[in-house]
Amino acid sequence: MMIIFPLCLDTLVLISFLQETNTNFEDLGKLLLGGVVAAIVVAVGFTVVRFRLRDKKPQTSPFISISSDKD
Repeated sequence: MMIIFPLCLDTLVLISFLQETNTNFEDLGKLLLGGVVAAIVVAVGFTVVRFRLRDKKPQTSPFISISSDKD
């Protein structure tokens, strides 16, 4: 939960930076690089949150037995 706030803050700063600058074809490289960095940050954040939620939930066994316990 604590990692969500910095991610949202970074996203807001990036959006405000992009809105304040006039873009032309020379700035497309900077926009592309910023988009790649933002995508990486979002992917890492999503993965961390998913792993934390998975660790809190007990893991079920994927093994299914078709034999009875009486054997």
